[in-house]
Order: sequence, then C-alpha cells, then structure tokens
Amino acid sequence: MSWNPALDPTCPIGDEVDAIETVIIPRARDIGGFEVRRALPAASRRMVGPFVFFDQMGPAEFLTGQGIDVRPHPHIGLSTVTYLLRGRLHHRDSIGTDQWIEPGAVNLMSAGNGVTHSERTDGEARERPLSMFGIQTWLALPEANEDDPAAFQHIEKASLPLLEGEGKQVRLILGDAWGERAPVTLPSETFYADAVLEPGAAVPLPDNHEDRGVYVLTGEVTVAGQSFEAGRMMVFRPGDRISLAAGARGARILILGGATLNGPRFIWWNFVASSKDRIDAAREAWRAGDWQHGRFRLPPGDNREFVPAPER
Repeated sequence: MSWNPALDPTCPIGDEVDAIETVIIPRARDIGGFEVRRALPAASRRMVGPFVFFDQMGPAEFLTGQGIDVRPHPHIGLSTVTYLLRGRLHHRDSIGTDQWIEPGAVNLMSAGNGVTHSERTDGEARERPLSMFGIQTWLALPEANEDDPAAFQHIEKASLPLLEGEGKQVRLILGDAWGERAPVTLPSETFYADAVLEPGAAVPLPDNHEDRGVYVLTGEVTVAGQSFEAGRMMVFRPGDRISLAAGARGARILILGGATLNGPRFIWWNFVASSKDRIDAAREAWRAGDWQHGRFRLPPGDNREFVPAPER
C-alpha cells in the first residue's frame, strides 16, 4: 500500500523543541563478546507505554562453532517481543513452543503467571559464521492479565502491514498506527514499528497513543530542531504532532509506545509484576526447582540445565 502524505505534520521548530521529554543513552555491557545496549528501564524513564524493557542485541559476528546460549530461565507478568534484523535464534519454551526466530518476523511470548524459555544459536546455525543483530523488548501486562496462562505467537514478516512511499518503508510490528493494525493479539493499547528512511525522508509519530518513543538503530534523525545519532532513545510529550526526518545517510528507527498502565511495575531479575508479593512468590517457586509439580516447567527438548535465581 502507499503512504498517505496527509499524515505528515510539519516538523516542530522554536519552542516546540520542548516536545522531546526525555533523551536516553543506553547502557552498554558485554556478555561474552556480544554487546547489549539497554535503553529501558532508565533512571530518567522507567517505561514508554507498556514497554518496560528495551535491549539492542549486537550487531555481532560469530565464528563457526560460536553463538548465543541463553539457558532456560523464567518470566512472569510480561510479554517478550523478539525482533531480529539479522541472524536467527532457536526459541523453546515450557508450553512446548519450538520456533526458529527469523529476521522481520514477530515472536511474542506472554508469560502470564509463569513461563520458562531458552534462546540459542544451535544445530545448523553453528556450522557457519553468523551475524546477529536484533531487539528484545518486554511489555508489562495489565493487572487483569498477570495470572493468565502462558502463550506464544509467531507472525511471519509477510503478514505484517507495510506502508511505503516518499522515501520510507514502515513495517508495523505490533498494535495499531497510521490506520493499520498488526495481526498480533495484545491485552493493552500498544504500537511498535520498524521504519527505514532514505536521506531526508520524514515519518510522523502516530497521534492516537499517549506515550511515544523512538530508538535510532542506524544513521541519524532530526526532530524538533535537534539531531540524534544511532543508539539514542527519545521520548515525546503526549499529544504533540511530531515528525522525524532522516539525516544525510538515511536512518533506521524503531517507533514504540501505547497507553500508560494503571500503576508502576516492579522488576526483579526476569520478573515484572504490579506488586512485590507476586515477585517474591515467583522467586521462591523458581528456587524450589520442582519442575514436575511446581509453578515452573523446563522447555521440552532443552531441560538439562537452567539459570539459577540470583541471591539478591
């Protein structure tokens, strides 16, 4: 389909620079030759809509025989969204999902009351060099859904709405924006999009969501009279009409947000919850290690090891 140019507002100037509420510089850490940059949660901003966690994975190059081995570990109270730009990951979880994650596809695992999963580059993926680049986010669940059973959704790239024209390609990953809706079931108002912009091309932020943020993956963008390079997240004030323009090298950005939740969320290790009691109960259940009868199971086909809970 073609992009609707009527949706393009004028870039703000002058006093409208204040429309940028927060700029986040992600924290980088090395996990064994594989760099991760974490933008959320940050000291200046804990969440953007339901997005409570945002990690850039890579880019990284693995030699033959090398790769990622994230052992089975638990989650509660959130949905994980894995979106790859390059490479592939083998996802297994305790509800029986066995899915290879490929670039451009959406993989959403809703933990609800509890799920265990692993992510690896195994099998044939290690028989040749591998390039890896992707984003993993967590969406905090509404209180009404924190005790739901775990679920997994996999949507192929070709099934996601693609809007293009005027030097931009915008793929809607989750939720609704710009008059389109992605075919992923969500419990709260959310949007998430991948935009590739040619030099000088502009894209408007959707104006039907309260919280809106942008993460610059590559290149540079200009908004509200300021330029932002790769590795920056900007969060904008609700209600302002905002447009971002790519710099001379073009840009690739992720646009995200949605409705704010009804209260704060507590985060401990891999758990997200509306109360500390929920986290305490999940922590003790994982430490008990009763994989046959307890709250957590290990993934079929990947049940020989697991990540122990931290002491604190």
